[in-house]
Amino acid sequence: MDETRKIMNDNRVCVVVPTYNNANTIIDVITRIHQQTDNIIVVVDGCTDNTRELLESLSFDLDIVSYPKNKGKGYALISGFKRAISRGNEYAITIDSDGQHFPEDIPVIINSFNSNKGAIIMGCRNLNEDNMPSGNTFANKFSNFWFYVQTGVRLDDTQSGYRLYPLAKLTCANIITSRYEAELELLVICAWKGIKIKSVPVRVYYQSEEERVSHFRPYVDFGRISMLNVFLCFGAVLYGYPHKILINIRRV
Repeated sequence: MDETRKIMNDNRVCVVVPTYNNANTIIDVITRIHQQTDNIIVVVDGCTDNTRELLESLSFDLDIVSYPKNKGKGYALISGFKRAISRGNEYAITIDSDGQHFPEDIPVIINSFNSNKGAIIMGCRNLNEDNMPSGNTFANKFSNFWFYVQTGVRLDDTQSGYRLYPLAKLTCANIITSRYEAELELLVICAWKGIKIKSVPVRVYYQSEEERVSHFRPYVDFGRISMLNVFLCFGAVLYGYPHKILINIRRV
């Protein structure tokens, strides 16, 4: 843990946690992250529960970004990245606040980062885990297929929100979506830009159906993702693949 903390401090790596009405899990998640690093940014994405009050009651300092109206995970992430950059951070690990990610796996992310500076590090989940919602498995396979079509890059878990981003290489201003699909859009654009993407296995915990709090709207959000994939396919033909070819020519 001490080595992980030192590497994160030396390389200015922070953790960004977007949250929307996850009061039941947020304190446990943040407390466990704090065991790995003090550099934590929480984005309170228009929460209507007592998330903000709970965060302010913690005995250690947090950087809280907050706004009154819910604007979606993509908007929350970009807000967190902008705050991270303004604080002088060069990298950001993103972790969901619903308890599915294990903060104890941050060293796994950091070990891969140490060998792949400048790459996006993806925390790849075991999609056969107990209590894994069947809809999630289908959506992930669907997303993985189209990501390969759009970029030529194979990934096993394109929908994982457990990631490390090199902040200087992000093109946040070009992101046109603001909700769940923004993470996919950002990943595709980074692949087009020639940014390497490395996967490492991480654990995942899914609560039982009775306990689970999900803000994913199956029909609406899946429809938005489908529309984004159509847009990205056109983008791949007109920009993505030509740009990657140009990058490879320049490297020769």
